[in-house]
Amino acid sequence: SDLQNAAAGSFASAFATLVLCPTELVKCRLQAMHEMQLSGKIIQGHNTVWSVVKGVIQKDGPLGFYRGLSSTLLREVPGYFFFFGGYELSRTFFASGRSKDELGPVPLLLSGGFGGSCLWIAVYPVDCVKSRIQVLSMAGKQAGFMGTFVTVVRTEGVLALYSGLKPTMIRAFLANGALFVAYEYSRKLMMKQVDSY
Repeated sequence: SDLQNAAAGSFASAFATLVLCPTELVKCRLQAMHEMQLSGKIIQGHNTVWSVVKGVIQKDGPLGFYRGLSSTLLREVPGYFFFFGGYELSRTFFASGRSKDELGPVPLLLSGGFGGSCLWIAVYPVDCVKSRIQVLSMAGKQAGFMGTFVTVVRTEGVLALYSGLKPTMIRAFLANGALFVAYEYSRKLMMKQVDSY
């Protein structure tokens, strides 16, 4: 069922987070590094993936890559419930009683785009807080989720939690639409190959 698929996606994302958190930490730090160096919050250095990795290991050890893990889980687990739930509900809508396997590329593109949009609408504020936590830890500041959330709302306002949502939604719609078209057609092709044996 659509609900079971949403729940399965949500459950799987909890395990994917263990790989995603370290890569997100490095990405967020690289994105913020130049600005933090200009403002004097961190010293000048090389802005490469390896310099960030080396810095994390030297300063915090391997567990340093998991700064923001709880925030990443708060984003991923409900986010992927909405992602797969939105995708499956949209496919059900377009199928109108027929098999979902009969859907063409346009309904699949729209369904994937809808699923991606559902994810980001549901969790964008959590992503904002997660990114702040991962960047603040680079400057030696330890911050929890609720403390960071309250600070952002008090100092910058609620709308700061949605800064950058529009380009994220455009990217999510297009990227996830293309992703699910490729996934469904690849799956059909592989199933034909398996059935021919």
